[in-house]
Amino acid sequence: MGRAFECRRRAKESRWAAMSKVFPKLAKSITLAAKDGGPDPESNARLRVAIANAKAKNLSRENIDAAIKRATGKDAAEISEITYEAKGPHGSQFVIEVATDNSNRSVTNIKTVLNKNGGQLLNSGSLDFLFSRKTVIEFSVPEHMALDDLELELIDAGLEELHIDEGVVSVIGDCTDFARLSQAVEALGITATKAGLQRISNQPAELTEEQMAEVETIIDKLEDDDDVQAVFTNLA
Repeated sequence: MGRAFECRRRAKESRWAAMSKVFPKLAKSITLAAKDGGPDPESNARLRVAIANAKAKNLSRENIDAAIKRATGKDAAEISEITYEAKGPHGSQFVIEVATDNSNRSVTNIKTVLNKNGGQLLNSGSLDFLFSRKTVIEFSVPEHMALDDLELELIDAGLEELHIDEGVVSVIGDCTDFARLSQAVEALGITATKAGLQRISNQPAELTEEQMAEVETIIDKLEDDDDVQAVFTNLA
């Protein structure tokens, strides 16, 4: 069928492989949000944002609805959110957020990745002072509002920092202001492309390209695990 067909086939297989990893994580985040704050997106900011994130990644409406329904089922009751902390080569540090129905499986998988790639699991709380937990909301630069006006509108909702990079606005606030900031952005007629709580390093580390490649290997392998929802590092 020719080289062009083979290239298209490989591209499709690559996208399908990526979706097979991303979609279950998105669905799980929706289930956890609904379990935490109820199944109504109108009154649950975390769920509203989880749904928006899922739609941005093309998760189907059917799968979104199924994930919300699972929040009241037996499976949801068994899912736990756990945070692990670790160190890696060249002074790298990791905060690993997990959603799992089997903590023994999760910690074993994480330890295996770390041990095989020069890393080590740390005691809980070891990195608390090195990372700040922040609300981070991203969206395209709005056409209907000047950025100075946008900043003023969001300050009362808890805005701490506002950054712009390649046409993307990043709104940063304290983790306790997630709901207020999310609602304030929505009230301005802005649709977030990404929103959630992130761990931001207080002491970002600069690495060489070779060192970065080693650390990125750990990140990639951790993110490949179905239970791992997010991996945060101290890399600049």
